[in-house]
Amino acid sequence: MSDEDINTEILLDHYRNPHNYGQIEGATEKLIEFNPVCGDTVQITVKIQGGIVSDIKFIGRGCSVSQGSASMLTDRVKGMAVEEIKKINGQDILNMLGLKLGPSREKCALLSLNALHKCIANHEQKAQGGI
Repeated sequence: MSDEDINTEILLDHYRNPHNYGQIEGATEKLIEFNPVCGDTVQITVKIQGGIVSDIKFIGRGCSVSQGSASMLTDRVKGMAVEEIKKINGQDILNMLGLKLGPSREKCALLSLNALHKCIANHEQKAQGGI
């Protein structure tokens, strides 16, 4: 089995058996991200306490790449400092997946990261009295 085959199986396992699936009651932030090209959606709910993501969950509908990536991302960032999460970029997510994806599939892979970054931005704006 090649590395790509193994990474595909890992992604498919997260798609079939998603981690952190659901919604957080009393979440600090909640945001839905939509990919108009394919119709995939991901809703992220996050609880931020003391600059740390103490809990994160997602729900969504879409392909194995968007939903599996969301599951993998939530595993990665739970318990992480917001300042560290802000440094995670698209290439980090693609590296985490370990798959060669075309441009349209890359957008699916990055849907949950985009939603999470927007949640953090909203949270910071509220903390500064902007919203």
